[in-house]
Parts: sequence; C-alpha cells; structure tokens
Amino acid sequence: MKIYISADIEGVCGTTSWTEVTRGSQEYFEFQQQMTKEVKAACEGAFDAGATEIVIKDAHGTACNILAADLPENTVLIRGWGRHPYMMMQELDSSFDAVLMLGYHAMAGGGGNPLAHTMSHVRISSLDINGIPASEFLINYYTAMLEKVPVLFVSGDREICNHASELVPGISTVAVKKGSGGSTVNVHPKSAWKMIRSTVCETLSGKLPDYQQDLPALFKITISYNSSHDAYKASFYPGAELASPRVVCFESENYFDVLRLFLFTL
Repeated sequence: MKIYISADIEGVCGTTSWTEVTRGSQEYFEFQQQMTKEVKAACEGAFDAGATEIVIKDAHGTACNILAADLPENTVLIRGWGRHPYMMMQELDSSFDAVLMLGYHAMAGGGGNPLAHTMSHVRISSLDINGIPASEFLINYYTAMLEKVPVLFVSGDREICNHASELVPGISTVAVKKGSGGSTVNVHPKSAWKMIRSTVCETLSGKLPDYQQDLPALFKITISYNSSHDAYKASFYPGAELASPRVVCFESENYFDVLRLFLFTL
C-alpha cells in the first residue's frame, strides 16, 4: 500500500498567529515540531495499517519545515517547491493508493481559523471554483481526482474538516482545533498525535474504497485579489479575463489548465 501525504501547518494543533508559522520567527520552532509530530503520527498509523511506502510533501511556506530525522524510516520527504502545477501535491501519480492531508485549514474568508486563507493570505481575498468558495483542500482534492487517487483523511481545524466531509462523504477527519475570532481552541498536542495515528490506521485498514468519482466537466474560476495590480498582471495569463479591477476569471474543461493558471497567478 503506497500512501501520499500533503502537509500544511496552519491547521496543526496550536497555531494561531502568522509569526508562529513563519520560518525565522522566535515562535516558529515549537510549531515546526508540532507539524512534524502530526505527520509522524499519520505515518505511524499508515504503517500500522500495512503501508509499505509513504511519500510526504512539505507544503507550507518555504516547504522546508518538517524535521526529516524525526520521521519514521522508510518514508520519502519532498522539500522545497519544484514549480510543477501540482504544487502541494507534487509527485502524486496514479501509483498511489490513497492521499492523506495533514494540518489543513479554513479557506479564504472563513472564520474557522485566524490563519484562514487560500494559497496566499497576502495576495488572494477569495477564490471560487464553479461558484464554490475554494479551499486548498478542494484544489488538492481535484488534483487527486485527476490522478484517480482517493483522498481518505484530513486533519486540521474543525471548519476544514466539516468542509471536507461535505465534499467527500465518508472521509475520515481529525479536528485538532477550532477558531474563535482571533483565537483558537485546541486539543492537547499529544491528543492530536494519538487521534491522528489511530484514525489513519483505522481508515487504511482493510479494503480501501474503489475510486469512482469524476471531475466536473467544466471549471469556471474566479480569483479576487487584494491588489488591483496583481489582478491586472494575472489578466494577461492566456485565457484569463479582468472582470473588475481586482477580479480575474478563467474557464477550462481541463483541470490541469486550471492548476497551471494557479501556478502563475496565485
């Protein structure tokens, strides 16, 4: 059983302020460790269930956050950004049996996490796919659908777990915190590790579900930028149109074209 893990940090237990998730800040190391331990717990749960290969994409900021030496042996860690359109799902292909998402967070405009955003909290105020406000979970879920690999687990804040459950009936979730205004209400860090390990093990034990889902036939993308300058620049991407000073629209029947748009405009 070959497992792919995409790991972010804004949804790990405890993270509340941008300084806590920014490499180089005084508060960062504590939460770099928490991110690593939550990913480690997922790996241990997968191995408990019989996984033979685990590939992990460090998918936050510099993509150089996870402490590799603290992970179980026989795991592969992807650090940095290759600039492939799969971005947070780099190296995913149809050879994988399942995708797990760790440390995911509420989307731009959401109230379930003080760190809510979609791809860039600096540049993007909202992003819609076919009229649905898009989270990083949705963007990466569609990438997994493109490769026909089921997404079976997500951990993070309660809002992203509820969002994932609406999109993917039957998905396993572990909510390690919830947002309350500018604060977070968190489980104990050790409880987060235990819940992630046990839930991943339970999810991957036995026969995995057959992949039966199809991507939408058409993708209508609306990107709202914080700056009109960014929107103006993005409007020159082939096929993109400036709908208003801060809004760019794009349509395609091919989701890879959408991912390529995101790579160059988000």
